[in-house]
Amino acid sequence: MTKLSVNVNKIALLRNTRALGIPDVEKFARIALDAGAHGITIHPRPDGRHVRADDVSRLATLMREYPGCEFNIEGNPFHNLMDFVRATRPDQCTLVPDESGQFTSDHGWDIAKDGVRLRPIINELKSLGVRVSLFMDPLPAVMPQVKALGADRIELYTEPYAANFGRPAGRVTLDAYVAAAAAAISAGLGVNAGHDLNLHNLPNFVAAIPALLEVSIGHALVADALEFGLAKTVHLYLEATGNVPLDAA
Repeated sequence: MTKLSVNVNKIALLRNTRALGIPDVEKFARIALDAGAHGITIHPRPDGRHVRADDVSRLATLMREYPGCEFNIEGNPFHNLMDFVRATRPDQCTLVPDESGQFTSDHGWDIAKDGVRLRPIINELKSLGVRVSLFMDPLPAVMPQVKALGADRIELYTEPYAANFGRPAGRVTLDAYVAAAAAAISAGLGVNAGHDLNLHNLPNFVAAIPALLEVSIGHALVADALEFGLAKTVHLYLEATGNVPLDAA
């Protein structure tokens, strides 16, 4: 079963445009969890344009009300990420090589360049009891190196798959992800995925990689929620990942 983690950053982004505290990030996270989402993802950035420090602590407290659901904090460990992780001990930390002020994550780690400085970060996360996932491009050859660093999982950066979905290059692009997932699994890594996945392209991706453990989805899910409402949208994404939503059980 591929689990669905709802990224609430875009809820926070909307909230941050006014000083009213609405929409309430914690409230929307609760709606998503009550609708059957398996977890919540946040990506606190140094500029605070999405979730802020108080959101992180509030959401960590909220997640204790949902045993069995997963709290995933993602971001660059060389910015402000590790203080949040040390304070909240999330279930999973997804390390992402985005730069300060970067519009959105747009590439995976370069293990040859960054592996040496990632290793002590990974070791600390493991000592805190936090599962470690590295944000990676679909490059089969580097998966044994990721495993050697001590990571538990990878999160495949899926923007190229989404950009080519429904186009002539789509099949070749998807094959690259299938090969990368197979290499990761062969190396002993679990496989997550995220970035630009939506209701249209998600079912094909899940079907092509049956061992996919988790998808983290925010932008498209929040956009769909404007049309369908958040709870209904979570149900639709659960169906797209092969899960049965609560109201259909």
